[in-house]
Amino acid sequence: MNPAKGEITLLLAKWRNGEASAFNELIPLVYPHLREVAASYIRREHNPDILQATALVHELYLRLLHQKKAAWEDRRHFYTFAAKVMRMILIDHAHECQTQSRGGNHDRIPLNEDLSWVEIGSPELLDLNQALDELNALDPAKVQMVELRYFLGCTADETAVLMEVSKATVDRSLRFTKSWLFQRIHPGVAESAIH
Repeated sequence: MNPAKGEITLLLAKWRNGEASAFNELIPLVYPHLREVAASYIRREHNPDILQATALVHELYLRLLHQKKAAWEDRRHFYTFAAKVMRMILIDHAHECQTQSRGGNHDRIPLNEDLSWVEIGSPELLDLNQALDELNALDPAKVQMVELRYFLGCTADETAVLMEVSKATVDRSLRFTKSWLFQRIHPGVAESAIH
């Protein structure tokens, strides 16, 4: 993400001002990171035919392309939005998996090693989405950190830069948020009991 950050911000401004060609210039700059994130999700999928990295990024691309008002102020705003869209695509995927596999016995794949108690395509992912929506009403910054770190695959350092806070703040906020989310999804259960 870092090499072209100024160029990304410039292209976002051009796109916001109505230059449609800016989107075509932007995508090659952000695609490698987005593809890497999608590939990490797919590597954890035991059935890659259900959700492919390229398809995931292309769905993100299509949703970005159809934005009528691309009012992203800077790359932080763009990546935060992309993280939210990636989250929604994965939630849609979880809905599809739940519909297709009611009562089925499928392997469980963690969304992220730091959120090992939430699995791709599982009801826990849907519960996580609901908990994040509730948390968003209380503290939108914490939700943005979760989306950037666990849905978009940013490192803690990248999340800190994008959120314009210290890495220590990101680490502290995410520790609190993970604990809050776990208790919201699994009330009365110790997190160590799930691992």
